[in-house]
Amino acid sequence: MKTLIINNDKQGQARAYLAKHTLENAATKQGMTFTTDLNDAELVIIIGETVPTSPNLYGKKIFIGRAELAIREPETFIHQAKTESTVYQQQNTTDATERKPINVVAITACPTGVAHTFMAAKALETEAQKRGWQIKVETRGSVGTGNTITDTEISDADLVIVAADIDVDLTQFSGKRLYRTSTGAALKKTAQELDNALIEAEIYTAKGNTSVSGNSNKANNKKQERLGAYQHLMTGVSYMLPMVVAGGLCIALSFVFGIEAFKEPGTLAAALMQIGGGSALALMVPVLAGYIAYSIAGRTGLAPGLVGGMLAVSTGAGFLGGIIAGFLAGYIAKFLTTKLHMPQSMEALKPILIIPLVATLATGLIMIYVVGKPVASIMEWLTHWLKSMGTTNAVILGAILGGMMCTDMGGPVNKAAYAFGVGLLSAQTYGPMAAIMAAGMVPPLAMWLATVIMRSKFDQSEREGGKAALVLGLCFISEGAIPFAAKDPVRVLPSCILGGAVTGALSMYFGIQLMAPHGGLFVLLIPGAITPVLTYLGAILVGTVLTAVIYGLVKRKSLEVIG
Repeated sequence: MKTLIINNDKQGQARAYLAKHTLENAATKQGMTFTTDLNDAELVIIIGETVPTSPNLYGKKIFIGRAELAIREPETFIHQAKTESTVYQQQNTTDATERKPINVVAITACPTGVAHTFMAAKALETEAQKRGWQIKVETRGSVGTGNTITDTEISDADLVIVAADIDVDLTQFSGKRLYRTSTGAALKKTAQELDNALIEAEIYTAKGNTSVSGNSNKANNKKQERLGAYQHLMTGVSYMLPMVVAGGLCIALSFVFGIEAFKEPGTLAAALMQIGGGSALALMVPVLAGYIAYSIAGRTGLAPGLVGGMLAVSTGAGFLGGIIAGFLAGYIAKFLTTKLHMPQSMEALKPILIIPLVATLATGLIMIYVVGKPVASIMEWLTHWLKSMGTTNAVILGAILGGMMCTDMGGPVNKAAYAFGVGLLSAQTYGPMAAIMAAGMVPPLAMWLATVIMRSKFDQSEREGGKAALVLGLCFISEGAIPFAAKDPVRVLPSCILGGAVTGALSMYFGIQLMAPHGGLFVLLIPGAITPVLTYLGAILVGTVLTAVIYGLVKRKSLEVIG
């Protein structure tokens, strides 16, 4: 009997995963097979207390049970599922409505706009097509908006799904049923997120410069509050990255003429240094602060955020001061937008005169008299410590950053380590960024290598996935390992974390420097961007081989291979 298990438990992801994993093991022993295609399933087991609303369930044999029973007594749970399942019937609808496919439009966007944006879009399209839904996904990546959704398509849509880790303008969806999630969740738990979207989507109402959900429930509000600060920070980072990439590579190009050639006025090396260090990197902190504030308060937060970021640079507070300035400016501007009430005749002046002026003054004064000097002292200490740390401390820091990069493959922990490394580039500290990028390449490269050296343990689809992971790994896209991690997290993640930690530690031990925050091994095409090159490649190779061997040894043979 082909069986599909759906997690609809609201008590936590860990418990739902444990229940599903326990049931799969028990059911396999009883000769049951599993499918990820709802249309192909003969029995649908739902872990939770409610059945997701989906036209594709109609006519299917379903059984709903609690996660506690699935964990404690999986055999009993499976027996009940076989004997007590019932055919799911649609209520109070016509046959024509029952067969009508759901029409979905979606948006995906991640901080770098390179991997998660497009992988999440593909995952949503694939899962929706399996269910017979109509879907169009708009990608907001680093190269701009792709597959743009039209007003007509929005009007015809039954549901809007926004899988974004950064702030996106949702004004066009006002009045539509909308569900928000992250790109990571849309990629790793696609079926569950689509089920949740049917149940939890709410009418969205755009208000002023910010968009809020109308009639939102408390659980959803709490979820948004937890994601808020991280999303605002990642919005700032996403706009800052082009500055850092361009600036870092221009500095690297100036070093081609000699490590101190830029000190000679009028030379090309000096011009490249002026473009990269004097202009592009000088803008990174103001842009970071400006777009954090923009994410919080919309356009009214942009000016005070940019000014606060410039003051962070001039006071020596660096990227830490820029982050503080961005949040200060954003929340001050948001407070004035919502709490400052003026006569109707002066309301038009609020967004273009009063709020930018007051928020800029408040942010500027706080940065100068309160935040600037203490944070500048912290940045000075941090920079000095990083540049003068002993070998032991460097190795420990590299191992921590490397392990973080491999913990959740582009998730919050990964992005926290990445943002730390990028921020240090403004302080001319290039070692941590080298460790971070080297470690970030390890998971996908190791998954490819594992499919090569332990070929017999992987089925054909996994071996094909390994080839794709190789390309993504070379480009420093850690997300290339996600298909493997999602399928076997208990074995993949520890292997990757160990390999990433070793790579990061080796990178810091050898004092490797990296000028650009992205690009993977293709940065080698820019002379001077990575130094020294051979030890850098060696560190990546050691971590990749270590991860591949460990995972290859502990991995169980795929059921397809065994069959």
